[in-house]
Amino acid sequence: MRRRRTALAVGAACLTLGLGVAAAPASAVPVDKAQVLSRWTQTDAGSYSAWVSASADQGAWSAYRFNWSTDYCSSSPDNPLGFPFKTACARHDFGYRNYKEAGTFNANKARIDSALYQDLKRVCARYGGATKATCDATAWTYYQAVDKLGYSRLADDTATA
Repeated sequence: MRRRRTALAVGAACLTLGLGVAAAPASAVPVDKAQVLSRWTQTDAGSYSAWVSASADQGAWSAYRFNWSTDYCSSSPDNPLGFPFKTACARHDFGYRNYKEAGTFNANKARIDSALYQDLKRVCARYGGATKATCDATAWTYYQAVDKLGYSRLADDTATA
């Protein structure tokens, strides 16, 4: 009888310990991941600057398990007519990929696309005259492409933009 109670007690202790270990994830993602993602995907210059800084130091954000992969401007030129759109496209990819992984892409797509357009317009603000007009027109074309075509690949490819 005593041996049976001891065996039950040991079994119960092992079960309790096992559940305790299983209940505590080894490396939980910080609870503010959604807020950080939102902060880095707004339309303002401060959001853009914060994302650029974080992107340069991705290791500091490894606990968040963000998807930093990018193909930049996809099948469009990264620097059309010499305009440096590559970083803006990388931030756009970041937004698409991470919101798709979070399952909240549809609710955030319009803002991510608008952020791309604002980022591109900030690039164009460096120029003047006809060069600025050309840059602005190119930025508008890039925005229209993601606005209209960004959904078309969603059903087939939820991991890329």
